[in-house]
Amino acid sequence: MPLFKGLLASVVLPGAVLLGGCAHYGAAQFVTDPPGAEVINLRDDTTLGTTPVKVYWKESDGQPKHVTVQFVKEGYRERITNIWVNMIYNSKDEALANAKPVRITLEKKQGDK
Repeated sequence: MPLFKGLLASVVLPGAVLLGGCAHYGAAQFVTDPPGAEVINLRDDTTLGTTPVKVYWKESDGQPKHVTVQFVKEGYRERITNIWVNMIYNSKDEALANAKPVRITLEKKQGDK
């Protein structure tokens, strides 16, 4: 029986490692004109940073990730945009080095009447 247990372990353990999968990364670089807008992830209302900013995501399934973000800057109209992030990189650093550029022009608010 010990031989069977050893054989089973040698088959199951490598399979478990493969089934665990690896992480997949994707990134976007948000740039606004003018710079200095707060970037908010509308899925969970977290602040991702202030433009210009690079942001990465990590997923286990490698499927493209749908992201909706809002840009907020005092004196300018808020903007919302949707993007798809390709989760095709094997590391955070690789994803950030190849971040998808997202450029947004903000409109000045008109004076209140």
